[in-house]
Amino acid sequence: MDERIPTFPDGFLFGAATASYQIEGAVKEDGRGQSIWDTFSATPGKTENGDTGEVACDHYHRVPEDVAIMRELGLDAYRFSVAWPRIQADGTGAANPLGLAFYDRLVDELLGAGIRPVVTLYHWDLPQALEDRGGWRTREVADRFADYAAHVVGALGDRVRNWTTLNEPWCSAFLGHTIGVHAPGHTDPMEGLLSAHHLMLAHGRAVPVIREHCPDAEVSITLNPSQVHGPEDATEADLDAVRRVDNALNGVFFGPLFHGAYPDGYLDDVAHLTDGSFVHDGDLETISARLDNLGVNNYFPARVRATPEGATPEGNTHLLPGCEQVDEIPPHPPLTAMGWEQSAPSHRMIVERSARECGLPVYVTENGSAWDDVVSEDGAVHDPERVDYLRQHLAALADSVAAGTDLRGYFAWSLLDNFEWAYGYDKRFGIVHVDYDTQVRTVKDSGREYARVIAAHRPE
Repeated sequence: MDERIPTFPDGFLFGAATASYQIEGAVKEDGRGQSIWDTFSATPGKTENGDTGEVACDHYHRVPEDVAIMRELGLDAYRFSVAWPRIQADGTGAANPLGLAFYDRLVDELLGAGIRPVVTLYHWDLPQALEDRGGWRTREVADRFADYAAHVVGALGDRVRNWTTLNEPWCSAFLGHTIGVHAPGHTDPMEGLLSAHHLMLAHGRAVPVIREHCPDAEVSITLNPSQVHGPEDATEADLDAVRRVDNALNGVFFGPLFHGAYPDGYLDDVAHLTDGSFVHDGDLETISARLDNLGVNNYFPARVRATPEGATPEGNTHLLPGCEQVDEIPPHPPLTAMGWEQSAPSHRMIVERSARECGLPVYVTENGSAWDDVVSEDGAVHDPERVDYLRQHLAALADSVAAGTDLRGYFAWSLLDNFEWAYGYDKRFGIVHVDYDTQVRTVKDSGREYARVIAAHRPE
């Protein structure tokens, strides 16, 4: 392994990230309502082992302990999300004071430790009551989201400057409504299109609300773009498959958010599903509201080719709107425990592409890898694969910054092992190990390595 520490400029932000449903637990305490992930994970067959986030990492009751770990690691910033049903049990009306009080305590604990809070308003836990009324398939949710944003920013905006509207709307839209492996578990291409548009509309309506309640806010959205590769001997059909998938993974958000239009060819590709009437006058202007930076979550690249004539498509990519005759190419090894390709060069490529698309400073707001971690007899967690992954990706980003990319920070995913959505507790991404039976936290070797990188950038 290359143990050299990559060099980043002064002021570069080193952080770690989590999400509310994945770590908080306490799903029935202090007036919290039910979310779509409570419903989905309680549905037989939807998650590994029937796991749910009911207890998760019990972060709701362990904030001081977890912030102390962040301080031990030397984190500059902590990216967390607010659980919408903790603030509004049914997604409407007045804010729940007990729910706001939890995040109020968390923010104060972070600031007391010298750690910057970076708040995401939505990381997938839509109130079930709104889902029962049509969820992201309806335009109404955009207005409800803006109301919710006003409650949260109004309560925390005196101390929190960094605000993110949505985390990975692609997953909410297409994994949740078209491929069906995330809540609410639907499998309809048109539902994915509608949900993607309404998520962006909600984002656009929330941006001015955030600025109203926090005039010095830095407002962002976090996307999960993927570098799309075709086969080495690509045909014209393969190149068109790459174009279609790039639009379905990336352009569907880059276009409306940063260029005020869906990308060239996208609405033609999905014309068999819709006449485009779901885009109302003024929507794209609302969606393309000015932002201050862009968050980029990325773990692995996509590899695709055209499905041979008469063959059945391979993988799940063909389920996406406009990608009906596209095959997934098997990922190039080495792979993580998720079966994901490790490609630091592809990671650099998509970060640079994202910076060009938005014309703004960018942050890597999630990046990491899952491995089959265990606590050794010496009481430590030795995870050399994650250490190597971290080193390679940080080195690639440092090279990118040196080449001129306006990258301002990196957030490791994840601070803690946690409920990994449909994978339950089988997959561990944390730089801190969690024993789910005892809730004991153990900093892994990768956490120690990350702390070493951070310490090397501290002033003498």
